Amino acid sequence: MKSLLIVYHSMTGGTMQMAQAAAEGAAGEPDVCTRLVHAAAACADDVLSADAYLFATPENLGAMSGMLKDFFDRSYYAALDQLNGRPYATLICAGSDGSNAARQIARIATGWRLRCVADPLIICTHAQTPEAILALGVF
Repeated sequence: MKSLLIVYHSMTGGTMQMAQAAAEGAAGEPDVCTRLVHAAAACADDVLSADAYLFATPENLGAMSGMLKDFFDRSYYAALDQLNGRPYATLICAGSDGSNAARQIARIATGWRLRCVADPLIICTHAQTPEAILALGVF
C-alpha cells in the first residue's frame, strides 16, 4: 500500500476545504493510505514515512503561510537526501495570484529532490478586504 501525506495550514478554512477534498478523493483509491496532517503537527517522521506528498497553504502576504514554512524548517534537514524522486503536488488558496507561494514550495521540493507531478492548483478568491480575507472560505 502507498501512503499520501497531505500537510496543510488554513486560517479561514479555504485551504482546509481544499485539503479535505483531496483527502476524500485519494480515499477512493484502493491502494492508497491518506494522512491529513496540520502543518503545526507534521514532522520529519511523517515525511519520511510517506510515499507521496500534497502541500496545501493559503497565500499570506504573497507567500506560503508561516506555519507551512515552519513545517518545512522543522523537517527539512532530517529528511534531506531521503526523499529523492518521491512525487508531490501543491494546493494554494490565494487572494491575489498564489504564484509566489507556489514558487517557494517548488524551491523547497527541489532541495528535497521531490518530483512535481502536477502544476500547482491555485484557487484565487480575489479577497482583498479584511472582511473578505477573514471570511470562512466556502467553495
